[in-house]
Amino acid sequence: MANIFDIAIVGGGITGPTLAMALAQAGRSVCLIDKAPATIRKNAAFDGRASALALASVRMLTALGIWDAIEEKAQPILQIKVSDGRAGEGGSPFFLNFDHAEIEEGPMGHMCENRFLRRALIETIKDHDSISTLTDEVTDHQATGSGVMLSLASGKSVEASLLVGSEGRGSPTAARAGITRTGWGYAQTALVASVAHEKPHLGIAHQFFMPPGPLAILPLPGNVSSIVWSEDAGTAAAFEALSDAEFIEVLRPRFGSFLGDISLRGDRFSYPLSLSIANSFVADRVALVGDAAHGIHPIAGQGLNAGLRDVAALAQVVTEAGQRGEDIASPAVLARYQEWRRFDTTTLALTTDLTNKLFSNDNPLLRCVRDLGMGAINAVPGLRRAMIREAAGLTGDVPDLMRG
Repeated sequence: MANIFDIAIVGGGITGPTLAMALAQAGRSVCLIDKAPATIRKNAAFDGRASALALASVRMLTALGIWDAIEEKAQPILQIKVSDGRAGEGGSPFFLNFDHAEIEEGPMGHMCENRFLRRALIETIKDHDSISTLTDEVTDHQATGSGVMLSLASGKSVEASLLVGSEGRGSPTAARAGITRTGWGYAQTALVASVAHEKPHLGIAHQFFMPPGPLAILPLPGNVSSIVWSEDAGTAAAFEALSDAEFIEVLRPRFGSFLGDISLRGDRFSYPLSLSIANSFVADRVALVGDAAHGIHPIAGQGLNAGLRDVAALAQVVTEAGQRGEDIASPAVLARYQEWRRFDTTTLALTTDLTNKLFSNDNPLLRCVRDLGMGAINAVPGLRRAMIREAAGLTGDVPDLMRG
């Protein structure tokens, strides 16, 4: 016999468990399915991934009872400095400086290693009465008139009113539902590592645009920063093959000396960069969240925040539909979710794509235009403040969970 739930969520990374908590708090029964055991996901070593959690995302995690478990491992982002230049030459005299003191709400966000967030989510949901977790793999799903039936590799089955795919860009849920994707590669690779430095970072995040791609220097607790260094794929492969000492030598002229001497802290990782957007965020009794719906360039650090906004929006749409007595997975209900999120995420994806193309080149005319543009924005307090609020996730149609 099938186990019956209101919602089945496939994917145990960050967005899936967060959605499970949001729906369970709203009184829904949830089945969370991931083929990797929770113990492995919980104890995974550092994989280079750290996320800039916008203020709105922090509010949501606080409302769900998750933030207390990770706050001491998170670093407040107090300033963001954006500059344009070349390796070894420093930045242009034109730059952007966003300071959290220009808004009333506090830090624009926090940096946190993804592994700590995953652990906190697993600990929070493991004893929740309304959440069942299964270590299994979905091999097929079939929508019926009243629900969706999931077949599992173990031979078990799960029945739910709504199926949510949260397994990343290659979402099998999306593929089985017939949802296609639009996207392209950037011929860039992100080199990701954790770097220790002599001087304190003072909670300042740096984005240094260079012709091959941007270098983000993102503050973590202590005298440590996460770097996300985008290079063209061929150069990145050559740098990846270097020894740690050689890697630091090629990083140093790009990183600069403003934080003193630098050294690697742990392993290095690389991730090819691409844009990938699902052509629909919903199908028959299916919804997609996070990277299953949209994978974007990390240039703005908004990938996880966009996924968490999906979670907050879908939880709100489902909850309000249930309160009205609607079928929570009816086409009309799922259309509300898609309408809420699709324009926002498509706009974000195209903005990051355009920004990467505008800055990842050494065209003199474009360099002049973008530098003058940054200088003009930095000189207008109202525009600068609006961009700070955008980065903090406080603008647009913000879901209730993200309002705190």
